Amino acid sequence: MSFQSINPATGELLETFAATSPAELERALERASAGWRDWRRRPVRERVRPLEEAARLLRARAGEYARIMALEMGKPLAQGVAEATKCAWGCEYFASEAPAMLASQPRATEAGASYVRFDPLGPILAIMPWNFPFWQVFRFAAPALAAGNVCILKHAPSVPRCATALTELFGAAGFPEGVFQSVFVEPADAGRLIADSRIRGVTLTGSPRAGASVAEQAGRSVKKTVLELGGSDAFIVLPDADLRAAASAAADARLQNSGQSCIAAKRFIVVDAVFEAFLEPFAAALKAARVGDPLIEGTDVGPLARGDLRQTLHRQVVESERRGAELRFGGRVPEGPGAFYPPTLLTAVRPGMAAFDEETFGPVAAVIRARDSDDALRLANASGYGLGAAIWSADRSAAEAMAGELEVGVAVVNGIVKSDPRLPFGGVKRSGYGRELSEIGLREFVNVKTVLVT
Repeated sequence: MSFQSINPATGELLETFAATSPAELERALERASAGWRDWRRRPVRERVRPLEEAARLLRARAGEYARIMALEMGKPLAQGVAEATKCAWGCEYFASEAPAMLASQPRATEAGASYVRFDPLGPILAIMPWNFPFWQVFRFAAPALAAGNVCILKHAPSVPRCATALTELFGAAGFPEGVFQSVFVEPADAGRLIADSRIRGVTLTGSPRAGASVAEQAGRSVKKTVLELGGSDAFIVLPDADLRAAASAAADARLQNSGQSCIAAKRFIVVDAVFEAFLEPFAAALKAARVGDPLIEGTDVGPLARGDLRQTLHRQVVESERRGAELRFGGRVPEGPGAFYPPTLLTAVRPGMAAFDEETFGPVAAVIRARDSDDALRLANASGYGLGAAIWSADRSAAEAMAGELEVGVAVVNGIVKSDPRLPFGGVKRSGYGRELSEIGLREFVNVKTVLVT
């Protein structure tokens, strides 16, 4: 078995990587176990020092890493540089804040002393996706490593060069042997890793189907899991919104990473009174996006990461059309090499259509007409997903009240949904459970230990 790195813009085979053999996997587990026993005992200020060096390397090599991402999964270069830079920010944030987050907390009791400790769990298996091949890894790894855990990365099969670059980066930053490792294994081998007693927890970013499988396997061994499982984020436009600003932000939110983002806005729910006034500038912004080779500066939308992903997206568009959605533009598979798909606008979308019910992972915008604000809230919550949502309104108090009613993990008023190291990130319903980032995410993979001294 081998893992292939394929350029989605051309279909060219770039590299082939051998799978991790059973013997190599056993050695990786032993290194992780031994590495954790040493790493967990180091003072937290010593553990965060390599994060500072990782941040420096990420900034210095941002162009190099952006090129790897562009070649392997189609991310436009500027967006790849931004991703590497965001990883550096995450490292710097946890290097600065983790010591305070992990400090013991005293509690007043009848005992002579009582306090809460935050101790690391041990080796954590990270099953990561291809769409943000650097940030998704650092989003987990920076806080987990600062907390004293060690990491075994099973990256997506389509980004083996990214996985290799990450392993080299963590080594160059000064993390000791066994603290961060990458393995190339099939899903069946991932199941055996989850069951292994040396693995103490599992984090996955992926599809609901993958999350359910990992949760089931981890549940048999009673192991902690954090699951971030995608979304069908609502972008709600209320009658008093700044429509030009909302339309511009909506296009950015839909087309980021060529539409291949869990937190990309996917369902645009617009109140009837401003429907046409919003639709015109939104359509113009989508049409203005430049589609092309991600290695060419100025490209806004690159190819989808794989041909099968394009097939799935096109199927969703076609099925929605058959059920009554109106295709305003796009929606056709272009001729020529590469897994390209044009920015596509669907209107008259409603529940029961693929564009409403499913996660569309690509540059397809589904616009839904709502009668009023209450109907917009109903439509936003009428989804199996619950990752994020945006509300656009000039009435901040009313928008914040609506945010409290949304069944999501992240609600944004007059902005777009994005992750931030300072804030917890995650979803509800089919978007998963648990949180990443902030002190809440850092404490997902710790043993919250009560100590009483009489």
